[in-house]
Amino acid sequence: MDPKLRSENIEINKKTIGLIHKVYLAQLKTSKKYTASTKTKSEVRGGGRKPWRQKGSGQARAGSKRSPLWVGGGVIFGPKPRTVIKKINKKEKKLAILSAFYLKKKELTFVDDKAFDTNVSTIKTKNILKFLSKLNIKAEERVLFILDKPNKEFWLASRNLKNVEITVANCLNIKQLLQTNQIVLSNASLELINLTYGKSCT
Repeated sequence: MDPKLRSENIEINKKTIGLIHKVYLAQLKTSKKYTASTKTKSEVRGGGRKPWRQKGSGQARAGSKRSPLWVGGGVIFGPKPRTVIKKINKKEKKLAILSAFYLKKKELTFVDDKAFDTNVSTIKTKNILKFLSKLNIKAEERVLFILDKPNKEFWLASRNLKNVEITVANCLNIKQLLQTNQIVLSNASLELINLTYGKSCT
């Protein structure tokens, strides 16, 4: 018998929804890569010689062709590669992930604990498609497989399916949960979720 989720364990209200939104935005902010880079005056090539003498030429004094005032010179306060980390408390993150998982209770599909281990050495992409077809899951739906342990062969066989994602129960994230249409997991995966995120939802 498939396990059922009990609503008394998790209370979904405006505060919880706000916490899910907060953690989701923090994940987006942290995962974004800031790679834009400009050269400062010290990094631009050339400019070692003073363009002209200090006095007597009638020109404004200049010490280097690398000055930001010159064409081809350095950039003042330009962007540089940087890392942005949006801090979220561990308890808040765990509660947000558990709440998001609970919001997806109607999209949960439970399978046998050994469903992901059968024919591991010969598993193919077409076998995963057949597996989804047996579960009455359409090919165009976004599917998230939650495994109880890493399975490299299963991941390799599914990486060509653009609507399929693989994760481990103790490595869930808000983005995956919110963007998926169907979640496929086993009882062992659910037990690991309960153990990792601190509350029992069965």
